[in-house]
Amino acid sequence: MNTLAFEGGPGPWILLFPLVWAAVVVGVVTVLRRTGWRGGRGGGPRGPWRPAEPARDERSPIAVLGRRFASGEIDEDEYWRRLSVLDEQFGRARTGK
Repeated sequence: MNTLAFEGGPGPWILLFPLVWAAVVVGVVTVLRRTGWRGGRGGGPRGPWRPAEPARDERSPIAVLGRRFASGEIDEDEYWRRLSVLDEQFGRARTGK
């Protein structure tokens, strides 16, 4: 420690440089994660250069049935009838949610 405080040396401020570099690295990693950069690996948000895959819930039969009901393709009675059948096969108890 005496060598850092010695007259021709860099002084005690040299000890802050590792902290500054650590903050820069953490900041860069945070920005890259929030923008969706994953380095070509799957399993997360994707950048604008790659189309996003639909989530698992968006492709489920119950979600498809809900979209068909919302768009007016099927009426309310048919929706509830089909939902009761789908709920037995693809309900929340089986997906582990």
